[in-house]
Amino acid sequence: MDHLAKNHPHTMIATLGVEPQVVTITIDCLTKRGINISNVTILHTDHPAIKEALAVIKNELNKSTYHGLSLRTVKITSPIGPVKDFQSEEELRALLRTFYSEIRNARQNNSPIHLCISGGRKVMGVIAMTVAQLLFGPDDHVWYLITEGWKPGSARQLHVSTNEQARLVPVPVLRWQEAGTLMQAVTELDDPQEVLIWYDRLTQKAEEKRQGEFIKHWLTPAERQVAQMACRGFDNATIAARLKKQRQTVANQLRGIYEKLHEWLDYPDYSVDRNVLIARFAPYFTLLETKDGY
Repeated sequence: MDHLAKNHPHTMIATLGVEPQVVTITIDCLTKRGINISNVTILHTDHPAIKEALAVIKNELNKSTYHGLSLRTVKITSPIGPVKDFQSEEELRALLRTFYSEIRNARQNNSPIHLCISGGRKVMGVIAMTVAQLLFGPDDHVWYLITEGWKPGSARQLHVSTNEQARLVPVPVLRWQEAGTLMQAVTELDDPQEVLIWYDRLTQKAEEKRQGEFIKHWLTPAERQVAQMACRGFDNATIAARLKKQRQTVANQLRGIYEKLHEWLDYPDYSVDRNVLIARFAPYFTLLETKDGY
């Protein structure tokens, strides 16, 4: 991160559980790095135990040490109300929507983001990383806080004492930002669920293209016929009868198909057989036959 980027106002987005020091120590560590944190957004559940942690953080950030720092607290809320814990798919979707909205807003405000995933439920960090992969740019970072000399249940220290050590570990993010036009399409979608649907369609098309390359360029015309009939559920005897071939010829061709498929799959450590062929290519042939009007 260059000098100008450090002096530019940055946004810190943090997950919170019952330990408020995760937030304050992270702010301290970022500040020591020369990073100008001007906005802090805390994402949290409506669990009663979280309220005390929030009160502690609000009180601490009101002190002169943090002059000019703006604090926002965002409660995870689903269509049926505030989320106390993540026990259903709808509650996880609410978490996803919240992260998506907050990170997207920060990106649109051209504020470099420091996403801190040390606090709260582990699933909060997992969902946060998913959104970071979708929306992060080159100046955005994910951090995980490691404190030495402190354990859960120990006396609370909102800042690192002389007997403790704290460090921020950068978490690598594989960013869609590097994909150019793909990233532009993602940022224009308002709902993260739409992004996931869009991504599923994109990857499905990519897989169909890859499957087509295997069938068309790796297999001979005779092997393609045999593979298609095998994926339709016909046994060797039926395939041989329909194609007017010897059973042994069909068996030999299938063996050749399996060997090529094993290479195409990058030599997995499991046996590539009829079941693998059907699992991989039955949907492809079904789609192909539908398009061709079978």
